[in-house]
Amino acid sequence: MIHQYKLNGYNIVLDVYSGSVHVVDDVAYDIIHDYFSEEKEALTAQILEKYAGQPDVTREDILEVFDDIEELRRQKKLFSEDIYEPNAYDLKNRHTEVKALCLHVAHTCNLNCTYCFASQGNFNGERGLMSFETGKRALDFLIENSGDRRNLEVDFFGGEPLMNWQVVKDLVRYARSIEEAHGKNFRFTLTTNGVGIDDDVIDFANREMHNVVLSLDGRREVHDRLRRTINDQGSYDMIVPKFKKLVEARGGKGYYMRGTFTHNNVDFTEDIFHMADLGFTELSMEPVVCPPEDPFALTEEDLPKLFEQYEILAKEMIRRKKAGKGFTFYHYMIDLTHGPCIYKRISGCGSGTEYFAVTPWGDLYPCHQFVGDEKYKMGDIWQGVVNEEVRQDFKLCNVYAREECKDCWARLYCSGGCAANAYHATGSIKGVYDYGCQLFKKRMECAIMMQVAETN
Repeated sequence: MIHQYKLNGYNIVLDVYSGSVHVVDDVAYDIIHDYFSEEKEALTAQILEKYAGQPDVTREDILEVFDDIEELRRQKKLFSEDIYEPNAYDLKNRHTEVKALCLHVAHTCNLNCTYCFASQGNFNGERGLMSFETGKRALDFLIENSGDRRNLEVDFFGGEPLMNWQVVKDLVRYARSIEEAHGKNFRFTLTTNGVGIDDDVIDFANREMHNVVLSLDGRREVHDRLRRTINDQGSYDMIVPKFKKLVEARGGKGYYMRGTFTHNNVDFTEDIFHMADLGFTELSMEPVVCPPEDPFALTEEDLPKLFEQYEILAKEMIRRKKAGKGFTFYHYMIDLTHGPCIYKRISGCGSGTEYFAVTPWGDLYPCHQFVGDEKYKMGDIWQGVVNEEVRQDFKLCNVYAREECKDCWARLYCSGGCAANAYHATGSIKGVYDYGCQLFKKRMECAIMMQVAETN
């Protein structure tokens, strides 16, 4: 399978199963497109006719392109075969060791964000804070079920985790006290809206947190429209100085500014550029996922605008990098040389098998986006996973389990997409959230183009 597209002056040909990327001229681009649909002589005649009058396109040149294509086929870098499908289900079944937990230390929040998937922090349930004893047991559960994995990931999440900050600190200290004895290495992430950041948070987070995720939607008017305080005030002016102080203290590394764009700001590149101009260089901007009847839900009419925005972003990132003012955009981070292993490419994030969300009361869910849905309650940190039916569904929830992905060129980059988004869009974790797929494919085209631009 191949995928061809033109972007920013480049003719790009992606060989899906080998991962090879080729930048070709117009003649090669056309020949590759019709390589299997036309006989060699007929295709040669068509190319000669199309490029008649161009002295550098001769029959000999065209035949040389055919030779180059055949050589790439022999090297399995063009029109390569899918060698992964026969092993897809075995790959997923091999791993049941737990590698990561999302600890919901607070099912409450000090903001009242309109689009919040967690229903302003309580996940459609009662509000509450995780006790140290519950968190301690969650860390023990992670160690007990991690097998021979050394690196274990823990994300302090909410709601707003800084509303239970002392427990967060106590849990980190407990983990550090036991990791050496068990041959483990904990890597912690803190996800925060920033309201509660102070010097103590900055000092502790910069010492102990492998990553800090900071929620900022960009321009003041965009951010304040939906990310408001309990008293219905905008939060931009409150949090941006705190974010700047934290990031500066971290040395500008080990963090992400994480924004959400909606129907209200389909020109989201302006928000990304705004954050970059504030001095933040590690950026992420996610499309909102919400019921279509919500006034800020993305629409079909927004799609062409969003595609254009992703292209604008890619081109501007190239320009800024050349000017010495580059920044990172999470969705454009792609390694064409190494990249994730094929297991990861097929099976995705590991939700429901290797990764779980833990509620303040110790219940286990496949990930934070399923919390509160009793059908997906998988057990708890004392008994472990007892809902084997759900676990089996997630074990087999890979890119080859989705019929809609069968002919998609991007499937080994998205791993079939987010199971939670698929479930909320279609009612099945093996469904496909089509809107998200279209955005993802555009992002991948831009990301690959940026890699091409760096080498040309």
